[in-house]
Amino acid sequence: MKNISILGSTGSIGTQTLDIVRANDDLNVVAIAAGSNIKKLEEQIREFHPEIVCVYNEEAALNLKNAVKDTSVKVVAGMDGLIEAAVYEKAQVVVTAFVGMIGIRPTLEAIKAGKDIALANKETLVTAGHIVMSMAKEYGVKILPVDSEHSAIFQSMLGQDRKGIHKLLLTASGGPFFGKTRNELAHVTLKDALKHPTWNMGLKVTLDSATMFNKGLEVIEAHWLFGVDYDHIQVVVQPQSLIHSMVEYVDGSIIAQIGNPDMRLPIQFALTYPKRLPSPSHEFVDWSRLAGIKIAMPDTRVFRSLGLAFEAGKDGGDTAAAFNAANEEAVRAFIQERISFLSIFDVTEEVLNHWKREEIHSIEDIHAADARARFMAEEAIKKAEL
Repeated sequence: MKNISILGSTGSIGTQTLDIVRANDDLNVVAIAAGSNIKKLEEQIREFHPEIVCVYNEEAALNLKNAVKDTSVKVVAGMDGLIEAAVYEKAQVVVTAFVGMIGIRPTLEAIKAGKDIALANKETLVTAGHIVMSMAKEYGVKILPVDSEHSAIFQSMLGQDRKGIHKLLLTASGGPFFGKTRNELAHVTLKDALKHPTWNMGLKVTLDSATMFNKGLEVIEAHWLFGVDYDHIQVVVQPQSLIHSMVEYVDGSIIAQIGNPDMRLPIQFALTYPKRLPSPSHEFVDWSRLAGIKIAMPDTRVFRSLGLAFEAGKDGGDTAAAFNAANEEAVRAFIQERISFLSIFDVTEEVLNHWKREEIHSIEDIHAADARARFMAEEAIKKAEL
């Protein structure tokens, strides 16, 4: 029996993680956490019987405590509560599925407590990669990727000598706008941007897929996860989302991980590694689909997010944190219909063009960079407002 804690249990990754738990008697949920969705949290409490539950919103936590007073669950709140759920003594693996900077501190505390991390929160490695990976090494814990692309790379490295890696090939679906020109994207609406052709994901991740900022963030994550230099990481487009990523070795061989586009597959592998359990969907790849498989190069003139990500990663220090924060603010402004779709790229580029890089020594440095970048992004948004 493996005990798990799920931070972000009501979101897309969290609910799919619980799908895996339902199908596997060897997995047991001892702690869950969410922002404010107490209706879904109550349902999860009554089905999975966790011992501790955190609601980040303190008022919502009081309401949940009242709703489940007939149970023995302990309800906690705020960042302290989130950390308590992350380091809960019975948990062996912590699934970090919160979106945003909120996930960094609980992840670091879980590492200090000796918990293996099933990592789904992008910001953790993008903004604090060197801190996280060095701490994981110090405390002897595994960082197991949940992202389908990073899971694919991880699986393509199993049994291989990492010194023999020539290149990581991160695949992208291309999102709903693959092949479109800048002119064609000038009047894109939120509804258009949310029509992902293959994946069912949360709002922010779906929009980041449409702009390919998600792939830029994944490039930075891959650099830290696998210790590969940015010059040996490449993004390719694979529209069917069947090849989830590949590793090219120095002898010219390429090992790829192929599977149906189902996030439950990499989630399950992270939770059960090194074991492989039956497919949660009980469906297998239709090989007739592979007969027409496509590979293309991304248009970096349209999707400037990729070039900006490589620049931010190579610059080091707190620049990747600025890249992440600027994009988040620009996406929020697009959702609010303050700026156009193309202005998401412009705002992020504007921030990076004026960014003065500083070194990161602590979480406080990360939060300071994040706040500074968000202020700069808001100024750029005001200039770009519709």
